[in-house]
Amino acid sequence: MHAQLHRRTVVVGVDGSDQALHAVRWGAAEAERWRVPLRLVTAFGLLIDHAPDRLHTEDRYRRALLHRARRYLAEAAVEAAQQDRRIEVEQQLLVGHPLSVLVAESRPARLVVIGDRGQSRIEGLLLGSVAVGLAVHAHCPVIVVRGAGEEKPDAAAGPVVVGVDGSANGDAALAFAFEAAAVRHAPLVAVHAWADLMIDPLLRSAADLAEIEVTERELLVERLAGWVLKYPDVVVKQVVACSRPAGMLVEQASRAQLLVVGSRGRGEFSGMLLGSVSHAVLHRAPCPVAVVRPDAKSARVEASTEISDGDRGAG
Repeated sequence: MHAQLHRRTVVVGVDGSDQALHAVRWGAAEAERWRVPLRLVTAFGLLIDHAPDRLHTEDRYRRALLHRARRYLAEAAVEAAQQDRRIEVEQQLLVGHPLSVLVAESRPARLVVIGDRGQSRIEGLLLGSVAVGLAVHAHCPVIVVRGAGEEKPDAAAGPVVVGVDGSANGDAALAFAFEAAAVRHAPLVAVHAWADLMIDPLLRSAADLAEIEVTERELLVERLAGWVLKYPDVVVKQVVACSRPAGMLVEQASRAQLLVVGSRGRGEFSGMLLGSVSHAVLHRAPCPVAVVRPDAKSARVEASTEISDGDRGAG
């Protein structure tokens, strides 16, 4: 294991897709903000059937995959260099499934950045399986960069939006959101929507709703109090609404530069690996989405294998 793997890098998953190159551009800006290296990582799998009559075919196929993976990595490095960022760029080619590789890379990373869909995307599929799996299993915050085009013209001046659900699980998301807003010198929009709480619809008179809204506003103020004191320079806007959380977050993120959510929220079923709100915004958000797990140490995904010296093309 190289010593560089223990540095707090911004890791970007690379697979040759336009979405991955968009993630490289976004990750380069993030690495410059945090003054850490940008680490470009790509992965490829190997055939496992080593019958004698297949060895030649497998070797040829393996070399083709290796060549393609190296090309993807080189293209990503060129893209990173073109961003004119004052950052160090690392490259690493690893054997294994992309999800396993990126989960292993997430252990020492500050962030992992990935496009919303990769080369293996299926027509009609809104979000890639690797992006969803990484949001569930990564050991650090994961940023899924939505879309393959350039950032919206006003995105750089937009706020950071964070979903606040009132649970202890949300502390990690709040910490990440406040820090992200501070380093960007951006305002923070804290959104608390409560329409999906366990409330009997028959009791939802105007008076009942007004009383509930007061309680929910007090809850939001309480959840933000310590963070506001810790980050006094971050301008915070509070949004409380009787609305579906996912829909309200997507609406508030229309001009945002980043949307931050926890991996699970209040009221989620025990054992659910990715909360329903987090899952929904990953599919629908108009801007990059950061998914922050409250306790990443419980994740266990098979680690990847580094390319041997004889096969190393980059890294």
